[in-house]
Amino acid sequence: MTRLGLIDYGMGNLHSVQRAFERLGAVVEPVHSPEAMEACTALVLPGVGAFDPAMERLHASGMVPAIERWCAADRPLLGICLGLQLLFESSDEGSAQGLGLIRGHVAALPRKPGQPIPHMGWEPLLPANPSPLLPAGSPPAWMYFVHSFAAVPADPACVTARVGFGDAAVTAAVWQGSLAACQFHPEKSSLAGAQLLQRWLQWVEQRA
Repeated sequence: MTRLGLIDYGMGNLHSVQRAFERLGAVVEPVHSPEAMEACTALVLPGVGAFDPAMERLHASGMVPAIERWCAADRPLLGICLGLQLLFESSDEGSAQGLGLIRGHVAALPRKPGQPIPHMGWEPLLPANPSPLLPAGSPPAWMYFVHSFAAVPADPACVTARVGFGDAAVTAAVWQGSLAACQFHPEKSSLAGAQLLQRWLQWVEQRA
């Protein structure tokens, strides 16, 4: 049975994420320590808030080395919202080093007249490189976004979806090895979000 470890470092919307996965039949357990990871099939790294306090809390939890070992062993991890940003090396939002599991940085969304920040609301995903999250030929999907920053991967091949912002398109989801992450909130994105989480769960189960 797939056991999802929901990393709890005090800055995640754990309840809504947990309920979203439980509705799909997954067993979800909050993870507060490195030891609790060992019984898990896959990890979920959620997050709401600012980059530097999140990294500070992750380090204080003692889970950063364990997350690094987990990913070095090619085990599945899904980042959500701030959880995506923490996977990168740095962020314009602060001065802390990120987890550095994906090369690149997190940039502030460009400020332009008539384009409010944070970028908030429902937006259609713009498919990029196919992945188990968003396979080729996936139907159009509208997801719910709330963000002021977007990842800029060093290797754009890991971008599996973008989202329009003004006259630009920024990273909405990434996939690299066993790492998946989305800037939007699938747990708040109705049927399209549930379908995306279901695809990730199916991929995890196939690997188990």
